[in-house]
Amino acid sequence: MEKDEQFIDFFTGSEIMIMGLNRHLAAENIFGIVQNDFNSGNLAGFVGGTIDTVRLKIRAKDFEKAQPILEAFLK
Repeated sequence: MEKDEQFIDFFTGSEIMIMGLNRHLAAENIFGIVQNDFNSGNLAGFVGGTIDTVRLKIRAKDFEKAQPILEAFLK
């Protein structure tokens, strides 16, 4: 996989914040992956992460386009 196609951490926050930001990014054709270690750990039978720490990953090539969307979302 080429470097600009790899997924990178873009934002970490609560699940509600991640869902809202992901919706704004998707409207601009930037698609992310939500990584929730707490839920993943529960499904696997052990605890990992915290309830309020969820990560949104996007492709490296979308970072510059996504940055202004994040800034506007946080305001």
